[in-house]
Amino acid sequence: MIWLTDKIIFPDYQFTTKDGIIALGGDLSVKRLEYAYKNGIFPWFSDDEPIVWYCPFKRMVLFPDELKVSKSMRKIINKKEFVITENIAFEEVIYNCKNIDRNDGFGTWITDDMQQAYINLHKKGIAKSIEVWLNNELVGGLYGLEINGIFCGESMFSKVSNASKIAFIHLVNNHDYKLIDCQVYNNHLASLGAREVERDLFLKMLKE
Repeated sequence: MIWLTDKIIFPDYQFTTKDGIIALGGDLSVKRLEYAYKNGIFPWFSDDEPIVWYCPFKRMVLFPDELKVSKSMRKIINKKEFVITENIAFEEVIYNCKNIDRNDGFGTWITDDMQQAYINLHKKGIAKSIEVWLNNELVGGLYGLEINGIFCGESMFSKVSNASKIAFIHLVNNHDYKLIDCQVYNNHLASLGAREVERDLFLKMLKE
């Protein structure tokens, strides 16, 4: 396992483990995170671990023209009960992504340091959020990074049914992204049309 130094550089992709880990250590500075995402690498770790950097062989992505919106979901959207905004409550979105109870177990990986790191990226205009409101209450949303025409999704949350789906559908339909990076497989995003592709294809599109 390769440990990072203060120098902002990552090992060659050939050193990735079968679990998708490419390196350990380093820091969560704006420069390192931006460099990592530009090279298809993202951090994912818990409080009791060193920083773990991933670049999995299979990448969960959504091609915008493959978005699946069910008839029932279209009816919910057309009712216009939800108000959708962008980048006006980033810190609230990441707070909720970090703290909301989840059945899938994902969410505990957003440590205090991770939370602050992505707030720093937002202040630099790199990290973005979509917010979903109901009766003036924030009930759902997502956040991620814009890198080379790709939105690298990090996390989403819902306090009411379908709120995170509404945020995701809005993201896809209202931006000209060539690809949405969903990182690793999950059933929620698969139901919306996301699928796994080979890492080489993802990296090629990321660097175009």
